[in-house]
Amino acid sequence: MKLNFTIKQLRLKETFSIAYGNYDKREALLVELFHQGNKGYGECIAIDYYQINLPNFASTLKEIQSRIEVHPIIHPKEFFQFLVSLNLHPFLLSALDCAYWDLFGKLENKSFIELNNIPHENLVESSITVSVDDIEKQILKIEKSKWNRFKVKCKGLNKDNVEKLLQLNRNIALDSNASFTNEDCIWLQENIEVQKFSYLEQPRPIDQYSILKKEGFANWMADEDCQDMDSLEELIPYYKSINIKLMKCGGLTPALEMIRKGRELGYKIMIGCMTESSVGISAGCVLTGLADYSDLDGANLISNDYATGNFVENGKIMLSGKPGLGIQLK
Repeated sequence: MKLNFTIKQLRLKETFSIAYGNYDKREALLVELFHQGNKGYGECIAIDYYQINLPNFASTLKEIQSRIEVHPIIHPKEFFQFLVSLNLHPFLLSALDCAYWDLFGKLENKSFIELNNIPHENLVESSITVSVDDIEKQILKIEKSKWNRFKVKCKGLNKDNVEKLLQLNRNIALDSNASFTNEDCIWLQENIEVQKFSYLEQPRPIDQYSILKKEGFANWMADEDCQDMDSLEELIPYYKSINIKLMKCGGLTPALEMIRKGRELGYKIMIGCMTESSVGISAGCVLTGLADYSDLDGANLISNDYATGNFVENGKIMLSGKPGLGIQLK
């Protein structure tokens, strides 16, 4: 098995504005595993508020390259245990885990969905993100869009804007990226109209969720607060839903376990993404048969997608049915 990797730049179609800042581009680390004429792909993205440094990741891959390349082909869940022994950052772990699942499926001529017996009919539609902006511009984007589900970004709480969004009678979620105050959260979870939002994501900064009440009207969804399996039980009194992103938890293998455990604990599950190419989105798409929500618009937001595979068209999850994750580079 051979390992190749390169850093690429993703250009956004328009400035992406969230509470953490404004972005026109993202950097991606593309990982390729090659064996017997087949190539498996994975990627991770440089996200500043996660303090991700891709050159450091590339240096790590150079250090462990020989150990990966001499490893025999085994089942991905067993290979994941080997990867865990390397003490990798979850983002890099995810890129390697997804690349190996893609390679293994291509070698076996079976899709990830076949290998894991995942439902693949009547998949929940993905939302598309509406960046922070004047409320009139956000509403205009929603009204002009061919998508049916929307995640509206906000920086702090504007009650008038909340009322305007609710009056649209559309499938809308709010994502404040941790910019709501305790007072904002109290108002939201005590306001019966707020239950019309499909969910309200990551209202407070990490670990500052004690004000949240699961029994309130707001469907609070944990994003940054929900990093891995260890956080699930602690969040039960506060959150109804969790956003599982492959890069946060370390890839497809741990995501499957998080979904299983999340279901046992009564959470609603979302498969989410960051700004990613079709390499990352293809991996997220294969899990949507296990989810209540999906937010996999990342590749739709960039102008230079360098891969094909599973994709999202006007919110509809389109599975290729090809072996592995179905990823090919353009």
